Amino acid sequence: MHGPFVSRKPGSSLWGNRLESREAVLPALSTCTNLRALWLNETPLDLEGGDALKSLVTSALPQLEIYNSKFTNNYGYWAVGFCGGLFGFDKPYEYPNVSQALQELKDVDLSNRGAHKLSPMVFNERVLPNLSSLNLKGNPLDADSISSLLEVLNSLPSLQILEVDVPGPLGRSASKIAEALRNLAKLNGVDASQILEEDQQYVVNNLKPRLITCSKEEPLVERVLHAMWAYIMTYRLASEEKLDETPIWYVMDELGSALRHNDEPNFMVSPFMYLPDGTLDSAISYTLLWPIQDIYEGEECTRDYLRGIGEDRQRSSRLNAWFHTPREFFDQAYKIHEQRLKGTVQKPLYTAYCPRTSILPNDGPPISVYTDIPHVLEYLKRHEFLLIDKPHKATIIWTGFQVDEVFKEAVGLQAHQYVNQFPFEACLVMKHYLAQTIQQGCGAPNWLPTTYNLESQLPALIGDFNQRAEKGENNFWILKPWNMARTIDTTITESLPAIIRLMETGPKICQKYIETPALFQGRKFDLRYIVLLRSIQPLEIFLSDVFWARLANHRYTLEESSLSDYETHFTVMNYRGKMNHIDTHVFVSDFEKEHRVSWLEIHSRVRVMLRSIFEAAPALYPKMHCPKARAIYGVDVMLDNSFQPKLLEVTYCPDCTRACKYDVQNFENGELIKGNEFFNDVFGCLFLNESHHVSPL
Repeated sequence: MHGPFVSRKPGSSLWGNRLESREAVLPALSTCTNLRALWLNETPLDLEGGDALKSLVTSALPQLEIYNSKFTNNYGYWAVGFCGGLFGFDKPYEYPNVSQALQELKDVDLSNRGAHKLSPMVFNERVLPNLSSLNLKGNPLDADSISSLLEVLNSLPSLQILEVDVPGPLGRSASKIAEALRNLAKLNGVDASQILEEDQQYVVNNLKPRLITCSKEEPLVERVLHAMWAYIMTYRLASEEKLDETPIWYVMDELGSALRHNDEPNFMVSPFMYLPDGTLDSAISYTLLWPIQDIYEGEECTRDYLRGIGEDRQRSSRLNAWFHTPREFFDQAYKIHEQRLKGTVQKPLYTAYCPRTSILPNDGPPISVYTDIPHVLEYLKRHEFLLIDKPHKATIIWTGFQVDEVFKEAVGLQAHQYVNQFPFEACLVMKHYLAQTIQQGCGAPNWLPTTYNLESQLPALIGDFNQRAEKGENNFWILKPWNMARTIDTTITESLPAIIRLMETGPKICQKYIETPALFQGRKFDLRYIVLLRSIQPLEIFLSDVFWARLANHRYTLEESSLSDYETHFTVMNYRGKMNHIDTHVFVSDFEKEHRVSWLEIHSRVRVMLRSIFEAAPALYPKMHCPKARAIYGVDVMLDNSFQPKLLEVTYCPDCTRACKYDVQNFENGELIKGNEFFNDVFGCLFLNESHHVSPL
């Protein structure tokens, strides 16, 4: 278009015209006093002018309500009527009749109009008395508070159907929005009553599925591993004695795998196992499929991918395994999580130091000990202690079982007996409680890898994962069951769908994988330290001079095909793989030579970390104090490539086979520490107040 123009219509579209001269266009536009909408999209003038041009146009045309398909700050009756189909290029209106015209509106789609406010002049009972359906998606509505927006929407007496971004301008919780808008029947296509009943946090229609992306160069095995999380299902076998520790994952046939998700499905599926002779060895596996609603010819068969899982178990967040869901909710959850970690840190609980005295009576009989720990039975040889087989008669109970009220009643324990467990020690030895203890007591220390409890912190994890992906950072994570040992059901992955689906095999933590660990001759390793806890108030804690390195068998790599290789990424070879033991003094010497570092400096950093862990626990849980408790804990530590310690876990009643089996030299003074003296030294420290081969932390 060239030259000046005059428009008497309420709207003018110059979309795609070759308008270039601002000086020629703006004076001509200013004469169009009836102009309510203007489209300059994809003109040279718009492409070059941008926001500056928009400001000039809206200043020249204060009556303009729509500019390039977006609402201006002056939008009003005409813009809403235009979106409702009442007004248009060839549908002029007269101002005296505008409110009467809008009374006809029942359905208005204002999606993606860039509106910053809901004008009470338009959105009220007088102007829109019959409006029953309103779409506000894609509008920031940031000029009004949440309470003001809800008040305006509540003023519309007929409004029953609302489409809006959640999280978004009305808040972060779908259930709170449904609760505030008392007349609403549907929010984003879902019954408001269902949202309230299930306490849904966000509701989105037509979620975009996560499509599998791969390249021709990617090996077929890796393509399958990426894609399988959208299809595989899982179950665990249980006998009368126990639940099988290893979950079973399987894929349904073509029909079962083709069933798409629906929150209100018409079919249900379930694994079924037939045992012809009553034993698992004869088992034949099936998947049963049956309708739960009336089905009509041509109707799609669907199932609920998260059957039985409601918002109390983070249903909306778990849908991320199959669908793309709104990022804002997860970004906000991550932000809140980070702010909480930076909040107030619990101060250590300090009491006047009054060391425990030996429990051995002067000139009295030896201390009786009952134990079911084989190494204590074999190696506790000191004359001060006498092993007996009747727990109710023993002074000390040293057991691998949980000493709870059931155990006490079963064996007849009394209050005067010593036990090798502290009350509330779950805050240390269960992985999710350990992370919670550290985060509440220490915030986010650099020695604790970023950790999330998947049962309660999945939204924050997803926010963290998304932000790392956006920055192009490594996104490897390790999932660990709350309370299993020997790396059972432990997985390393960089797939968000995998993380979410693995929740189905039991409660877990998800921890940032230490991608760049310090290596020993090219292999991963970790360190097992033994901590002796003699008292909570005052805190008397000791570190055994005996520690050892546990080595992976294969050279370390982060290639995706290696993530499932146990002997590359894990170090506990007592139960599978081949254990390659190395004497501690040899390991320390060779490590110092390989990396040109001082082990004494590393050891000092480890000691500071250990002290912090055992200060945090009683500060948060003062009821851990028990005068009749003494215990040892295994603390597993890894070093990163800057030789900074990273806490892996704390173990109750640790396996001390290596401590008893191998003699070691103290790396500081070269003193030989005999393995068969290990439990003699442990019991001497805890019950006789000795300090042989231990040092206070």
